[in-house]
Amino acid sequence: MLQPLVRPLQEFLRTETAGGVLLLVAAAAALVWANLPETDSYADFWNAHLVVDLNVVELDLSLSHWVNDGLMAIFFFVVGLEIKRELLKGELAEPRKAALPVAAALGGMIVPALIYAAFNVGGDGASGWGIPMATDIAFAVGVLALLGTRAPLALKVFLLALAIADDLGAIAVIAIFYTDDLQFGWLAAAAVTFAAVAMGGRLGVRDAVVYVALGLFGWFAVHESGVHATVAGVVLGLLTPVNAYYEDKQVERRVIELAEQLRRGEAEDTPEGDELGRSALRELEELARESRPVSDRLEHALHPWTSYVIIPIFALANAGVKLSGDTIADAVTSPISIGVALGLMLGKPIGIVAFSFIAVRIGVASLPEGVTWKMLLGTGMIAGIGFTVSLFIAELAFDSAELVDEAKIGILAGSALIGLAGFVVLRLASPRRPSEQTLAKEPQEASPA
Repeated sequence: MLQPLVRPLQEFLRTETAGGVLLLVAAAAALVWANLPETDSYADFWNAHLVVDLNVVELDLSLSHWVNDGLMAIFFFVVGLEIKRELLKGELAEPRKAALPVAAALGGMIVPALIYAAFNVGGDGASGWGIPMATDIAFAVGVLALLGTRAPLALKVFLLALAIADDLGAIAVIAIFYTDDLQFGWLAAAAVTFAAVAMGGRLGVRDAVVYVALGLFGWFAVHESGVHATVAGVVLGLLTPVNAYYEDKQVERRVIELAEQLRRGEAEDTPEGDELGRSALRELEELARESRPVSDRLEHALHPWTSYVIIPIFALANAGVKLSGDTIADAVTSPISIGVALGLMLGKPIGIVAFSFIAVRIGVASLPEGVTWKMLLGTGMIAGIGFTVSLFIAELAFDSAELVDEAKIGILAGSALIGLAGFVVLRLASPRRPSEQTLAKEPQEASPA
């Protein structure tokens, strides 16, 4: 009965786990590339400009900006799909279930930002308070996957719901606090475009070309408005319908009619009968496709691309920091590096556990079945892995390359240390459960006569 719900979750976890491995490889490759001796090929490559000129519009952006503004809009589109699914059908749909991950996400954003601000208030790095607020879902799920059966499914579901609520908060922070001067004309054009997308869904417009065209223009309008272009991806994801075009009863009735049509076509054994059969098969194929929600189909199609291609490319473009003795020495004493690292390493677990405890104590939430407070602490620690979105916000927060590098060193060091510590805590807090084979080999107690 629960299989339709469990199978997509398991598929999601497998994709995120494998994506986390690729993300780690890409980050390592970026560090190696950026530190090749006597060469600046890493910076030269990603700073090279690519111009797209369509006569009507022209975009002249560096390759790193094409990745951060363009490809990442697709990533945030999938995030928008995930947020909408969770809000309407998932763990965030029921207030009682949503209370714990939402409270945990809120604490996991507020406390890291406060810790960072304590080191940087009034300084050059003051605008970077949003950097340690984010959780990297791919790395976090990857750490849980290393625990195997030690990590109960309820803990994985909690982490996913926490990360999605965290993503929603990070998106709001990007849209509100990391936005350049607004161009209200382009902002109005984007609003009209998104309204057209919403109206098309309500009117039953199903031509993908229409939505692709509207989506591209909406992305361009948001980019020109001064709001970060990735926000367009989130908005489009939230506007995507979560219902199928055909209801189950419609599908069942039409399948019976088409099956009869197919039998008639086979019985006639004529060119007209063959065409009748082919027509029935085409419509059956359409029914099978359109009986699934549009959002599910898009998420299923795009999620592997974002996990296996887009995010690794993003890591390759953004994780490269030129390391030297001076750079590391500066980072050790830099309030930006210290604020980011401590925000991730202390702020995340403290905020998540403290706000979760308050939510449980006042009775608005309860711990998931089989999850202990020690497990929750370990989960809060691996939620301190703030790689992808933290790097993203660092690029938005600072104009100075030196400040960005200091933030990146804090992100890399803090994420690595807290991820390792979280794994150890979770392994100690989650005892191995015996397998069915082990139980079968254990001698059974004799039943009383």
